[in-house]
Amino acid sequence: MSVLARARYGLLDRALERGLLPDSVLAAGARAGARTRLRKEQRGGVEQQEQRLGELVETMRSGPIAESVASANEQHYELPAEFFELFLGPRLKYSCGWWGDGVADLAVAEEAMLELSCERAGLEDGMSVLDLGCGWGSMSLWICERYPQASVVAVSNSASQRAWIESVRDRRGFQDRLTVITADVNTLTPGRRFDRVVSIEMFEHMRNWEALLARIAGWLEPDGRLFVHVFSHRRLAYEFAGTWAADRFFTAGRMPSHELLLRFQRDLEVRASWAVSGTHYARTLSAWLERLDAHAGRARIVLGEALGESHAARALAGWRLFLLSTGQMWGLRDGQEWMVSHHLLAPR
Repeated sequence: MSVLARARYGLLDRALERGLLPDSVLAAGARAGARTRLRKEQRGGVEQQEQRLGELVETMRSGPIAESVASANEQHYELPAEFFELFLGPRLKYSCGWWGDGVADLAVAEEAMLELSCERAGLEDGMSVLDLGCGWGSMSLWICERYPQASVVAVSNSASQRAWIESVRDRRGFQDRLTVITADVNTLTPGRRFDRVVSIEMFEHMRNWEALLARIAGWLEPDGRLFVHVFSHRRLAYEFAGTWAADRFFTAGRMPSHELLLRFQRDLEVRASWAVSGTHYARTLSAWLERLDAHAGRARIVLGEALGESHAARALAGWRLFLLSTGQMWGLRDGQEWMVSHHLLAPR
């Protein structure tokens, strides 16, 4: 981060902490930032866009599978589970919900997206499943609940997530069907094959997609399938670097385009793709922000216990801005720019 950027972010942090910027100003700034990003990624027309895409794809065929592995834990996952319970839905699904016709509640939106993802993954009872980048276990626990003969191995980079998932698993009696592993994806070796691998909003944090997909191909049964859910832009793929949110919440992350995965079909081929309007994520983020505000007092206490009281107000304000600004981004132009992509892949 440059000295100028550090100074600018410091000013923003202090203004947020003191409540000097109303949400209307923050939302307008977020929309302006999103439009600036579009202009930056569209510069030079289609020829230069294609050149930059080719350079990004080459980068994503080299180096480690994941970079800055510890950053994701520091920025998200090693905060206490209670903090996430204060603003996520009851299943702690830390990813986009599905707000179909008649859905007006976050809990229902969580379940609707879990059900839709399993349907698109072709998941059937009795299958063995690897939940890669399992978060707080919403998919793994859903599978155990809805598919009573299925078995799941859930993989997370976070020890605190593993402890939380195991506590819920044990209370619900899924010990014989759900195994939780804490592992760095760079060195993960499951030691077995699976009927399905599911990955929900993890690929965005990965660098070397080609190496990752090659390894997943080796973890699938011959007739197995990989289901990938990523947030995306409808046509632009780019590095996250250079924004406040990127530096604070998505170090070493990338924004895929809807069709980016088509560039990485050496070991697994894309059999089906689905587009999910960004309005679904905008509504999810709005619901998270509403819940965080409703529990702001307790959230500040939890953050203070985790980070130190002197850092609690700034951290809470930062999380508010993160949820508000990304909600504006996914809601831009009625959800027709940034979106969510679903892909189903099979071994070649």
